[in-house]
Formats: sequence, structure tokens, C-alpha cells
Amino acid sequence: MGIPAVITAGDSRAAKAVYGQSKVYLDVVGLPLVAHVVRVLQDCPEIDAVWVVGDAERLDAALGSDAVQGSLQKPLLIVPQQRDLISNCWEAYRCILTGDPAQGRDPEPADLDQEVLYLSGDLPLATAQEVSAFVQQARSSENDYVLGLCPAESIDLFRPDQENAPGIEVAYFNTRDGRFRQSNLHYARPGRIGRRERIEEMYELRHQRRFWNMFTLSMRLLMSRVGGVKIAVLFGFMHLAGIADRNGHPKLARLLARLVTLDINRVTISKILDTRMVFAITEGGGCAIDVDTEEEYDTICARYDDWIDEQRVRAEKLYGPLPARLEAPR
Repeated sequence: MGIPAVITAGDSRAAKAVYGQSKVYLDVVGLPLVAHVVRVLQDCPEIDAVWVVGDAERLDAALGSDAVQGSLQKPLLIVPQQRDLISNCWEAYRCILTGDPAQGRDPEPADLDQEVLYLSGDLPLATAQEVSAFVQQARSSENDYVLGLCPAESIDLFRPDQENAPGIEVAYFNTRDGRFRQSNLHYARPGRIGRRERIEEMYELRHQRRFWNMFTLSMRLLMSRVGGVKIAVLFGFMHLAGIADRNGHPKLARLLARLVTLDINRVTISKILDTRMVFAITEGGGCAIDVDTEEEYDTICARYDDWIDEQRVRAEKLYGPLPARLEAPR
């Protein structure tokens, strides 16, 4: 059986504006960013319906073009946005339980194993194969929350090349297991996550280049009963390693990161959220490239044709071709 996908396209609280507007409506090669994600999901065999949560009127306009409507092979439903990210995710889940985007209901015991794929609405370089590979890993893990990661080697493909073409450089989480970036893919059984509100806190503090965000999250871990001094110290070492990595000191970064493993992070997040949590690593790379700044948007517009072709070739080598009955969206 397939599972529903929820694209978060809201523009409240932690959502970032780019060029003065909600970034999911920014145009890349003639389509809003959110439309690129909708079209990619048409080619994921594990996805049986696409739900988009955000400003309903603007989404109707953004997804109403012939280019989008003509590509649809699965139901597309729009859920009006709520006050923040976690409320949007929860309301979309409630609507999935009724099948009605206008009215949901709280889960009953029989609904607790309902699966949902959550992903952001600003992933123009995502491929169906990478999303599919993530969903397959997540479902086979039999956990209630799965967070996607991409290794640095997959994302360094987007750095400025030797010909001085524009590129994107991102920050990584440094651990003993390697350097990783969150991939913007989340699998969940929402009804089984005990402390959903903490996901919002983690999301709002996700930009770890900013010292205040790092310090605030460290202090919350220190004061938390599930965190404590040990976890806060290890978390601090991981982010000091990130600072060293970004400033061109890889040996120091590796030394600082030796104390921190992905499993320590997994156990900590499981306790913080009061749920069973694991990571799923995919190597496509495109799902880790979102749009947070004007510079990133301009670079993606300039390099989109080359990058999306490279991503499709890479995805096919890693995961195989798309299902024969579908064509990759252009």
C-alpha cells in the first residue's frame, strides 16, 4: 500500500521569506518551487496522494497551471495553513484520516500506525528515486519517526566548480560517522510521536551557522531532563567541529567530532521526542538543497538545467530508472 505525502508550504513563524515573499512560490524555469515538488512526487511509486498545506488561495493559483495539472496522476489536495509548522503537519495528518482537506479529526487507536511522508516545498533538485529510496528505508525500519540525511560527498557536487561557476556551499553536522546534512525528508507515524512540539523547536533552531541558535539549543538540552550535561557537552563538540569544518580545519573537525556518533544523536532525539527514531541516509543529494537565501535562489536559477540533468543521471545510477509507465518531470 502507498502512503500520503505532505508538502509543507506555509508562510508563518519559522518560514523564511526570500526576495520578500514566501519562497515556495519563487519561479524556477517557469514553475513555482512547490510545483516542482508536486511533480516529482507523481513519479514515486510509494506515494498514493499528495497533500499540500499552506495558503490555500495562493496554492490554488500556483498549482492550477496546465503544466502542473497535466502531470498529475495522483490526487492533489490542499489543506489551509495553521499558525506554525507543527500545526500544519498535524492538521494535514488529521485531514488524511478523513480524506477531506477541509475537515480533519483526531486520531483514534486504529489510526496510530498511519504513515506520512513530510517534505518541504522548496526542493527544486529532488528526484523521485531519492524520495523513493528514503521511503523504502523508513518503512523497513519499523520506527515512528525517520529523519533523512545526505552525506557531504553527495552535496559537494553543488559547490562552486573550478570554472568559477556559481555554486552552493552548506554547513554539515560533523560526527565520527562522517559529515551529513539534513535532507528535508521526514517519515512519521504522527500519532505515535509523544512530544511533537519539540520538532518545531528543533526546526526553528536548524540554522547552526548562527552561534545564538547553537547556544540556545545547547542550553535547552542542558536543562532538559532527557538531555543533561553529557548530551549538551557532546552536542557542543559536534557544533564546534562544524565551525572548524566551515573554517577550513578538517583535522580539528575530525578530532572534535570523534566523541559524537549518529547513534548518540538518534538516542537523544528519540528521548527528546518520546518516540522511536532513526536516520535514513540517501546519496542523491538533491533533497538536501533547499532555498533559504536570495543567493541560493539566484544560483539555482542559473545552474538548474545542468544540475537537474546531473541529478537524474546520478539518481538512476544509484537507484535505477523510474517506473516505465512514468516520465521524469521537466
